[in-house]
Amino acid sequence: MDILLQQIINGLILGSMYALIALGYTMVYGIINLINFAHGEVLMIGALTSWAIIVNMQEAMPGAPGWVILGVALVISCIVAAALNFVIEKVAYRPLRNSPRLAPLITAIGMSILLQTLAMIIFKPNYKPYPTLLPSVPFHVGGAVITVTQIMILGLTAVSLATLMYLVNYTKLGRAMRATAENPRVASLMGVKPDVVISATFIIGAVLATIAGVMYASNYGTVQHTMGFLPGLKAFTAAVFGGIGNLAGAVVGGILLGLIESIGSGYIGVLTGGVLGSHYSDIFAFIVLIIMLTLRPSGLLGERVADRA
Repeated sequence: MDILLQQIINGLILGSMYALIALGYTMVYGIINLINFAHGEVLMIGALTSWAIIVNMQEAMPGAPGWVILGVALVISCIVAAALNFVIEKVAYRPLRNSPRLAPLITAIGMSILLQTLAMIIFKPNYKPYPTLLPSVPFHVGGAVITVTQIMILGLTAVSLATLMYLVNYTKLGRAMRATAENPRVASLMGVKPDVVISATFIIGAVLATIAGVMYASNYGTVQHTMGFLPGLKAFTAAVFGGIGNLAGAVVGGILLGLIESIGSGYIGVLTGGVLGSHYSDIFAFIVLIIMLTLRPSGLLGERVADRA
């Protein structure tokens, strides 16, 4: 039971990060039917930016509290990532909005490679230790262990998800987003500006990805220019698992995927004496993707839509 409880905690932490990243995928897809495969690299840019800010602030203000440095780095990183995603949408995706679907898909993959290369040139390709800014004393819950950083991850994820749900369901921008997702042309006739709504969607997605990236770096203690690729791919799997285009589906898919991956790798590690657990953790996400696409292509909470004649 101790192992199960520990893996459930680990799975919730991992799944909450997947959920935040998956929301960016599903919001963009729900509005313009585009899979933004550069989304993981936006996460990476946000995490690397926060690392650079933290290192410089620690040198400039050695006595500053860790939570203040982390908060400032998070805010600035969100602004940088939001500006980057705004430019990506305006320069790379908007001119191809009415093109065949393959064109923006290839552009998104190309943008992903471009951002990775630029990050490698600017920040260098070596792994960088992410500073520990919060207390590292663990708390014992039953037979499991959880740190202050992990508690912060769960709390920040809950606040981010609640804020996003309120924004989408109870604000003017949220109504405009839902109208644009339903029918952009009709929404424009009703006074909604689809271009503004789409740009806002990319900005919100970048902020969520940056929060996830900073949490990911804080939890695992390292950053590097390729760090966004695998979490981005798994978050896309989570979005498909829950139902691409469905916000609640992205959250459910992310948390379930994190639990499946953590519990599966944990028990494989126990059965093999700790030899194979971490090496095979990535395989569970893609097994889930294959099974879901085979049995229910629309996802857990996705709607089955019939083709019209």
